[in-house]
Amino acid sequence: MFRLLDERARSQRISRTEVLEAALASVLSPYHEEKIEGILTRRLDRLSRQLDRLDWHVELSNETLALFVGFWLTNSVPLPDKAVKATQASGAKRWRGFTDSLSRRMETGPKLGDELSREIGTA
Repeated sequence: MFRLLDERARSQRISRTEVLEAALASVLSPYHEEKIEGILTRRLDRLSRQLDRLDWHVELSNETLALFVGFWLTNSVPLPDKAVKATQASGAKRWRGFTDSLSRRMETGPKLGDELSREIGTA
C-alpha cells in the first residue's frame, strides 16, 4: 500500500498526505455509493452491448452454416466408387486452400460481418 501511495503521489506531484486526504474524502463522500453505481452501470451497459454483438455474430454463423449445409446436401450427388480417391485428393487440396484463405481473412479481413454491414447500409 505504501508503494502505491508513493507512486500516486509522485505521478500527481503531490504529497502522500494530499493523496490520502483525497482518497478519504472520496470514500467518505455522501455520493461515493452513487459514483460506484454509475461506474458499474456504465460497465454493465458496455458488457450488454458486447453480448448483443456476440449474439448477432453467433446467429450469423449458425445461419451461414445452415444455408451452406442445406445447399451442399441438395446439390451434391454421390460419387461412383472409381472416382472417390481422385475426388478426396482434390478435396484435400481445396480444403488446404480454404483454410489458408480463412486464416488470412481472420488476420487481415475483411470480415463477413463488416461486408454484410456495408451491403445492408448501401441497400
